[in-house]
Amino acid sequence: MSRLKIVCGVALCAALSLLGAGVVAQDAGNYPNKPVRIVVPFSPGGSSDLTARMVAEKLSVALGQPFVVENRPGVAAIIGTNYVAKAPPDGYTLLVATSGAVVYNAAIYSRLPYAPEKELAPVSMVCSYPLMLIVPPNGPSKSIKELVSYAKANPDKSNYASAAASIQLATELLKNRLGIQGQHIPYKGGADANNAVVAGDVSMYLADTLTAASLVKGGRVRALAITSGTRDAAFPDVPTLKEEGLDLEMKIWIGLFAPAGTPAAIVRRLQTEVARMARMPDIQARMAGMSVTPEGGTSEELANTVSSEIRLWSGVARANNIKAD
Repeated sequence: MSRLKIVCGVALCAALSLLGAGVVAQDAGNYPNKPVRIVVPFSPGGSSDLTARMVAEKLSVALGQPFVVENRPGVAAIIGTNYVAKAPPDGYTLLVATSGAVVYNAAIYSRLPYAPEKELAPVSMVCSYPLMLIVPPNGPSKSIKELVSYAKANPDKSNYASAAASIQLATELLKNRLGIQGQHIPYKGGADANNAVVAGDVSMYLADTLTAASLVKGGRVRALAITSGTRDAAFPDVPTLKEEGLDLEMKIWIGLFAPAGTPAAIVRRLQTEVARMARMPDIQARMAGMSVTPEGGTSEELANTVSSEIRLWSGVARANNIKAD
């Protein structure tokens, strides 16, 4: 695989009978008439959680009902994602998750309790962002070259953190390209994985820029490279992987989903509000400060991305013999 460019970002609306269409119209017109739960399948403080809270804030104002974030972490985001997949398709239980929960899990688990393309209705891609390779601030690695040298000289001490299948797959791909070994150390959420780097418990972590930005700027971790195609204006001193000799670019996305079967009119209303949110100056400014790109694309675009990404990463998993069960 000479070049891999992943820009992540779904979902098919079922055809409705005339009777069903009437019910949908009524539901959409009254929606929402009570609080809505947004489930995050990771612990508080990670990228999905922070994004979900932005979404909840804007949807609460736009639609006149509380949108409440509920964290349901565990088993690589499977617990929370499956909870939403099996929830009533009425628009009152939603999912905000990274592509890891929807795409990468499908690539490495042979027996997921949910079928992403069948049991989740994509609403909209909310945002996307590159990853940043971070290491402990006082560790032996001050560059990619030093990281490789250390890992090759100390294979028994080399390890990496991950909080989702997306990060595990991306890191394994990076390891293969760098020609190094390293034990996988799983964590429940991005905040936990970041803290492991700060404490020096792991050698490296491909962190999302959303949660790593403050740590890098505060000197609590050292950034060796970023996975975007060009340097990030917020981190002008951090080189790209390409500058470090790797023709590799990766991005992760965060999307809003509902249970499959949710009325199409409700999905459209939510998608419209997410698209409006993505254009808001305050959201653009907040996301820019975290090296995150607002998206707000259509449900169909997110559906196509989910489908193509599952095929792509399933191939990467097979090629590298990565299995979670």
